[in-house]
Amino acid sequence: MRRDIQKSRRKVSLATLFAGLVIASVLLTATILLTGSYQLKKQSLYQTTLSLNEASAAKMAKTMDSLFGSMRLALKQGSRYVMEHREWTLSELQGELEFMRDSSSYFNSIVIVDGMGVMRGFVPDGEKMIGRKVQQPASLEALASHNSYLSSPYQTTTSKKLIVLMSEPLVDKQGNYQGIIGGTLYLQEENIIHSIFGSSQDADKESYLYVVGPTGRLIYHPDVSRRGEDVSSNPIVQKVLEGKSGSLEAINTKGVAQLAGYASVKSNGWGVVIVSPISQVQEQLNSHLRQMLLYIAPASLLLMLGAIWLARRLVRPFVQLAHTVSGFGLGRAEAMTFGQHWNREADMLTKTVALAMVNLKLQTDQLTREATTDPLTGLANRRTLEGMTSKWIEDQFPFAVLILDIDHFKTINDSYGHPAGDQVLKKLSALLLNCIHPGDACFRYGGEEFVVVLPLAPIQEALNRAEDIRLACEQADMPIGRGITISIGCAHFPSHASSAQELFERADQALYQAKEQGRNRVCAAELRAQP
Repeated sequence: MRRDIQKSRRKVSLATLFAGLVIASVLLTATILLTGSYQLKKQSLYQTTLSLNEASAAKMAKTMDSLFGSMRLALKQGSRYVMEHREWTLSELQGELEFMRDSSSYFNSIVIVDGMGVMRGFVPDGEKMIGRKVQQPASLEALASHNSYLSSPYQTTTSKKLIVLMSEPLVDKQGNYQGIIGGTLYLQEENIIHSIFGSSQDADKESYLYVVGPTGRLIYHPDVSRRGEDVSSNPIVQKVLEGKSGSLEAINTKGVAQLAGYASVKSNGWGVVIVSPISQVQEQLNSHLRQMLLYIAPASLLLMLGAIWLARRLVRPFVQLAHTVSGFGLGRAEAMTFGQHWNREADMLTKTVALAMVNLKLQTDQLTREATTDPLTGLANRRTLEGMTSKWIEDQFPFAVLILDIDHFKTINDSYGHPAGDQVLKKLSALLLNCIHPGDACFRYGGEEFVVVLPLAPIQEALNRAEDIRLACEQADMPIGRGITISIGCAHFPSHASSAQELFERADQALYQAKEQGRNRVCAAELRAQP
C-alpha cells in the first residue's frame, strides 16, 4: 500500500529541476546586468550633464559680467562726453545718442534726463519723448540715487514694454549733479542679451538657458512670453539669488524635473541658469537599455535552450556559471573566472558566456573612458583633472599648474570654420603631449583652454617649461596655414594656494593677466600672503 502511494506521487526529474534552476539563474543574471548597467549609465549621464551645465553657466556668467562692465563703461564715457559738450543743440545731442546706440548695440534706447526729471534727449523716436517728465518709479529711483543704477524688470505705462534700465549720473566739471544718462533693454524684443545668449541655444536639444534678476524675475528666457515672470520659488533660482554657483537636480515652477547648472553674475546680482530636462537624459537611458537587451537577449536565450538540453550532465558547471555571472552583474569584476570543464559541451558553453561577459565589460570600460576623456583631442578631461589635483592637495603633494588658452581662437573659428578650429585643437594637443616630460599630465579644460600639471616642479621651473611650450606653439605649423599663439597662466601648490579651487582661480587670474598684457606670454600668479 505504502509503495503504491509513493508511485502515485508526482515525480520531478533532476534534469527538469536543474534546468529550471539554470533558466531562473540566467534570467536573474540578465536582470542584474541590465539593472547595474542602467544605474551606472544613469549616474554617468546625470553627473556629466550637471558638470557640463555648471561649466557652461559659469562661462556664460563670466561673459555677462564682462558685457555689463562694457555697457557700464559705455554709459560713463557717454556721460563725460555729454558734459564736455553742453553747448550742443538738440539735433547734435540726438545725433550723438544715435551714434552711441548704433555703434555699440548695447541698448535698445538711450535717454538723457536733467536734474528736474525732464527728458532732454531720447533715441529712437525722440520727438515723442523729449520734453516729458519721467514718471516711472525706476527712472525716479535712478534720478534720486545720484549714482550708478540698475533696475529690476518693469513695464512702462505708455508703451507697455517690459524693460530694464541702467543709468549713470551726469556731473559737470564743478561736481554738480545734472541728471542721468540711461540705457534700456527691451526684454521682449531683440536686445544684446538675446543676441549673445540666444545664439548659444541649440535648437536640436531640449536644454536651454535663462537669466534671472536679483528679485527672481526672468530677464531672459527662450520663451519670450515668460520674460518678467517671477520664478523666485524655483529652488534653482533661490540658490542663484543667494549668490551661489553650482549644479542641482530640481523641479522648476512648471513641475518639470531638471538637471541644472547655475552661476551668479557679480556685477549686477543676476544669475545664469542652464537646464536639461531629465526626460532628455531618460531618452538616452532608454536607448542604452534597448542596446543592452540586444546584446543580452540572444545569448541568454541560447543559454537557456542549452541548459534544458544539457542540464542532466552539466549541473555543477551551470551552478558555478550562474554564481560567476551574478558576481559580475553585481559589479565584482574579479569574480569573472571560468575554469576548464571535463565535459566538452559544458566547456564550450562556459567559454561562450565568458566572451559575452568580456564584451559587456569592454562596453562598461568604454563608458568609463568616455566619461574621463575628451572625445575631440583624446586628452583626459576636466573631471579627471579635478580628481587628480584634489588627491594631490589632500596628500600635500607639491605641483604646478599651467592654464593655456589659444589667443583669438574665435577669430580662427570665424575665419576658417569650426572643423579647422577642431584641427587646431588636435594639433595643439599633440604638441603639448610632445612637450611634456614623463610624469607630467595634460588635460583639455574646456573650449580652447588646456591644463598641464607638472608634479614636483618649483615655480621657476614651471615658468621655464611654460615658456618652452609657448615658443613651441608659436613656431609650430598649424592646419590653417598660419601659426597661432597661446597665453599661459601659472600657479603652484602650495606656494600660491591651499585648495584646488583657489589654485585654479590663481592660475586663471595669471592667464587673464597674460591676456591683458598683450597675449602670447607667460604670467605667474602672485604669492599669497602668509597668515
